Amino acid sequence: MEQQARIRVGEKGRLVIPASIREALDIKVGDEVELRIADNELRLSTLKTRIARAQQRLRRFIKPGRSLSDELIAERREAAKHE
Repeated sequence: MEQQARIRVGEKGRLVIPASIREALDIKVGDEVELRIADNELRLSTLKTRIARAQQRLRRFIKPGRSLSDELIAERREAAKHE
């Protein structure tokens, strides 16, 4: 669902994100957001959104039922045996 808002740039270039947009993106006070320019537009994203996007991209390379964290732990334990 696309949401839209029109706001004014305040002193020192400040922008206030409207409550409806913050709620839609689950942005809380103190959260860190990333701003970037893409296709000549200012885009805002949250860390949570970026992590979810990265996980989604990686899923296509991982077979269902495979746990990379379990594999990493097993590798580390094996390496520790040889130290």
